[in-house]
Amino acid sequence: MPLAMTREVFITCAVTGSGATQDRSPHVPRSPRQIADSAIDAARAGAAVVHCHVRDPDSGAPSRRLDLYREVTDLIRAADVDVVLNLTAGMGGDIVFGGTDAPFPLAAGTDMVGAAERVAHIAQCLPEICTLDCGTMNFAEADYVMTNTPGMLRAMGRMMTDLGVKPEIEAFDTGHLWLAKQLVSEGILDAPALVQLCMGVPWGAPDDLNTFMAMVNNVPEDWTFSAFSLGRNQMAYAAAAVLAGGHVRVGLEDNLWLDKGALATNAQLVERAVGIVERMGARVMTPAELRAKLGLVKRAPVGA
Repeated sequence: MPLAMTREVFITCAVTGSGATQDRSPHVPRSPRQIADSAIDAARAGAAVVHCHVRDPDSGAPSRRLDLYREVTDLIRAADVDVVLNLTAGMGGDIVFGGTDAPFPLAAGTDMVGAAERVAHIAQCLPEICTLDCGTMNFAEADYVMTNTPGMLRAMGRMMTDLGVKPEIEAFDTGHLWLAKQLVSEGILDAPALVQLCMGVPWGAPDDLNTFMAMVNNVPEDWTFSAFSLGRNQMAYAAAAVLAGGHVRVGLEDNLWLDKGALATNAQLVERAVGIVERMGARVMTPAELRAKLGLVKRAPVGA
């Protein structure tokens, strides 16, 4: 397939994630104020989208608390900088088995809830975008499975569509794209869809370029995709995504480092991605331009 480089690129900043990174860098935000401030700084640096999880403000552990999502949402919308808000809906599908000899009872860390509870914060906060992880997969931990059954995804996808929130399909392997296309064909998700290609996440699609292009070639031509990889390959994939016709994601959810020995902030990672995009001869899109491209509706701040 001939490459068709993207000439107008939007950058997503994944601000904090749900991984156990809270004690590995002082720049990983924990409280709603810290998450919102880091997102706002990323927007000022050039991110059109901020992708947000929430964490327990004291421990930094990942959380699904509605009040934390509400506070982050309100703080970002009240800021003096424009940005498209993307909230995760990936929480609530975690199974941790008890071990290979005795998988049951399930172990601490299991967090399995129904579809309505998994999207409760989406219904309350109404972000412009929310994520939909389109498959079940083994993660790096020995006995942890990220669980997203076809039935669960159909239910969650329908709720997102009915709420007027655009799902960002998170594809960790080619089978996830296969299921996403099925959800579109059934009318559960609207076409053209929005996809995030998640590369190098154990044990999904590895981040070699052959696998990446296999993922790209499975995205329908009229869909919009962006891509990322983890750690030291984050910026290489910013360039690869643009060259392959897609858009860019960076941020502390995926990578803590700016250079060897130098911990990054979200704004610094966005600034570096902006530099890569512009040096490739492309232009970084604004939030308003992205809304027009994807048909998003900006939500007003509380009290506006």
